[in-house]
Amino acid sequence: MHAIGYMKYGGPEVLEIYNLPEIHAGFGQVRIRNYAATVNPTDIMARTGLQSGQQKGIAPPYVPGMEAAGIVDEVGKGVATGVKVGDSVLGLVIPRGDHGAYREQIVLSARSVVPVPAGKSFTEACTLPMNGLTARMSLDLLNLPAGQTIAVTGAAGAYGGYVIQLAKAEGLRVIADASEQDEQLVKSLGADIVIRRGDDVASRIREYFPNGVDGLADGAVLNELVIPAVRDGGAFTSVRGFQGKPQREISFSRTFVMNYDGEFEKLDHLRRQVENGTLSLRLAATYPKERAAAAHQRLEAGGTRGRLVIEFA
Repeated sequence: MHAIGYMKYGGPEVLEIYNLPEIHAGFGQVRIRNYAATVNPTDIMARTGLQSGQQKGIAPPYVPGMEAAGIVDEVGKGVATGVKVGDSVLGLVIPRGDHGAYREQIVLSARSVVPVPAGKSFTEACTLPMNGLTARMSLDLLNLPAGQTIAVTGAAGAYGGYVIQLAKAEGLRVIADASEQDEQLVKSLGADIVIRRGDDVASRIREYFPNGVDGLADGAVLNELVIPAVRDGGAFTSVRGFQGKPQREISFSRTFVMNYDGEFEKLDHLRRQVENGTLSLRLAATYPKERAAAAHQRLEAGGTRGRLVIEFA
């Protein structure tokens, strides 16, 4: 069974194909013949050693990847979600050691997988679970009622795009940032107001909302720079562990998608939102497993809109 991983931290060139032993589904688990895995910024962070603490005490190779899609080929005892052998599914993966999405065979909790949305390919479907659940969690943490205003930074990215679409579906007004070349994309996702991105985005937001916005999802990881955009008593959530210092009665939270692993109902609702057109899956390009390093190089170069996907034929 082939997997893509690395024995040491470094650049894209450390990625290699390894033969790993066959694995089997345990209680409450399913085994998936994996056909597609996304390349996300968190994979780059893992490969370069920025998340090395997560691998403490575990021998390499380390296999990255948080999103997979394929066909169930084994179902363990105690599975209650209705999944069966032969089903096409997508799943969220929390990498650790050689357990990552960059492998042809993976075992996951049955509650971490849902059906592939009708009419979607494996390469499209695998772009949903991690970024979709991250966006869902951010909105749950912000807890904004319909009619309020949310600001989204990094709006052209996968996470930011999902936040916009989910926010609009819940009756929120959205102000989002974008570069000049991404302005139409962000508008097409549903943003009501699009402003130019940059370190001064907080002042740009205040031009439209002098008292500040009700909530902010910081996909651009601007951290302290964008807190001034939030009104007194508003809400702010980060995606890279940033914790704002207490000020102006703002509610600060940190969005860690691993806390939504196994949230079958939430992931399945996202799947239905893809099917009804609320959410759009954005696939930028696909790469065979032999060119995983090239996929990492492209993501690191910046400017990718939509997800890069590694295919396992």
